[in-house]
Amino acid sequence: MRSYLYVPGDNPGKLAKALTVGADALIVDLEDAVPPSGKDAARAAVADFLAAAAAAVDGAARPRVWVRVNPGEWGHADAAAVVGPGLAGLCVAKTESVAQLSALDGVLAGLEEAAGLVVGSTKVVPLLESAAAVLAAPAIARGPRVARLQLGEADLAADLGVALGPDERELLWARSQAVLAGAAAGIAPPVAPVSVNFRDLDALRASTVALKRLGFRGRACIHPAQLPVVHDVFTPTEPELAAARDLVARHEQAMRDGSGVCLDAHGRLVDEAVVRSARRLLTQD
Repeated sequence: MRSYLYVPGDNPGKLAKALTVGADALIVDLEDAVPPSGKDAARAAVADFLAAAAAAVDGAARPRVWVRVNPGEWGHADAAAVVGPGLAGLCVAKTESVAQLSALDGVLAGLEEAAGLVVGSTKVVPLLESAAAVLAAPAIARGPRVARLQLGEADLAADLGVALGPDERELLWARSQAVLAGAAAGIAPPVAPVSVNFRDLDALRASTVALKRLGFRGRACIHPAQLPVVHDVFTPTEPELAAARDLVARHEQAMRDGSGVCLDAHGRLVDEAVVRSARRLLTQD
């Protein structure tokens, strides 16, 4: 998954169109994009959307659909409306503790049983949007059902009282903490945060490349215009894939020859740790 496009959950027209714009995945928003007075109507609209997507004949070609749910009891109500076969999982807004995830886990287990789904099949992505959340990231990453972490940087920056400069170094530690926590927990790398300036695609490319170097995989987007740039950055090139295949083949031959190390195509010494990165690249092919 290279791109995760946010779509407001209270707009059926935008939901339908979002299926056709080329995103790898959608994050249907029941939190900030929906005012309190519109929550019930939005839940119904998203439930209908998910049911239609699950029943579509060409469903395999459609983007995977995640739903961003509210924290606490409202989030439990969101889950009750949307859990079903058309749902990839839930992005849990403003997660700050494992206790929140444990409470949601119990709710999801009952909903899955009622829907005839395998208990535990609905994954969650905690959104870290405060200082407390970032400091608790190692524990949250090991919480029930957690597939990966994601940063909500607008709320996080406000909580920290920082203003981002051109290189966004003010959030470098928080970003690295999310990557480290996910790797330590053995879950998938985090999805890179959104860029709110969807008109400056050059800046988007530069920041996406930087986030990829930090260890993020894929990026959340707020506008379809951002998708081609994000896809280009996170799609391995054929030369990159060829080099990775060559490195894996060299290492496997070295292992057959009784050695744990080998030389790459440039004559540099590599071992299993380096080859692991090559294998990870090839799994994205």
